[in-house]
Amino acid sequence: MLRWSDNRVRTKLTMFRFPRGRHWTLVVGTSMFSMIATLLIIGPWIAPYDPATQSLLKRLKPPNAAHWLGTDELGRDLLSRILTGGQFAVAISAVTLLLCVAIGITIGMISARAGGWLDELLMRIVDLLLSFPDVIIAMFMVAIFGTGYATLIISLTVIGWAPFARLARSLSLVINTRDYIAAAEVLGCRPSFILFRHVLPNVFRPVAAITFLRFGHKLITVGGLSYLGLGVQPPNADWALMMASAQNYFDRMPLLVIAPGLAIFLTALSVTWIGQGLERQKKQ
Repeated sequence: MLRWSDNRVRTKLTMFRFPRGRHWTLVVGTSMFSMIATLLIIGPWIAPYDPATQSLLKRLKPPNAAHWLGTDELGRDLLSRILTGGQFAVAISAVTLLLCVAIGITIGMISARAGGWLDELLMRIVDLLLSFPDVIIAMFMVAIFGTGYATLIISLTVIGWAPFARLARSLSLVINTRDYIAAAEVLGCRPSFILFRHVLPNVFRPVAAITFLRFGHKLITVGGLSYLGLGVQPPNADWALMMASAQNYFDRMPLLVIAPGLAIFLTALSVTWIGQGLERQKKQ
């Protein structure tokens, strides 16, 4: 019987291994999110129909050759709406998260560096914000200022920076005890230089892993607000809004709810896997 040599077997097995030092969740999550992001970017150009075009004669049609996923209650092509329905939610989640990270890291580093009454005041504000759910604050602000992308981003940012500030402060307290920080102080470096030259690079990587984990949470929060009618407004296509408008037709056309729900789930899952992969890679 012919047998492969050990070197050939080792070569074949290497083909199925992930890059050294990278967890499988990071590789799979990055691949999934890259595919989803690409589809969302090119969605308006590859969509077979205009996602807003209505045709009541074709309403609630099952999947067929003309409409691969069928049509919704207004005769709009479901595939076209899926390809374009995640742009607003993903964009709002990304912008909100970037603002939260920038504000949170800055306040956390300043709090740890300043100490005293300023540190105590900032941390009590963080504790107060963490005691309220994101959705409650967002609903309160939307009820006051009305619906709109700006209101949605501001409301989610107002409370969203608190966890990043708490994490950045904890990391900065440890970094401030290092010898190179003391050396920079002895050399007369300005506090702003120490923060952004020595503290920020060491804080950013752990925060980056948490950022991806929080992205899925932001996406679901934006989707929940849209589902309640407080987020993206018609006639714009949105996954959560599609689920809300199709729930009365679930028994007749379940794909109207399953398809956008699956899109939200896969997007949140892919980004969460990226965060988990970065976290596990950091611990190795």
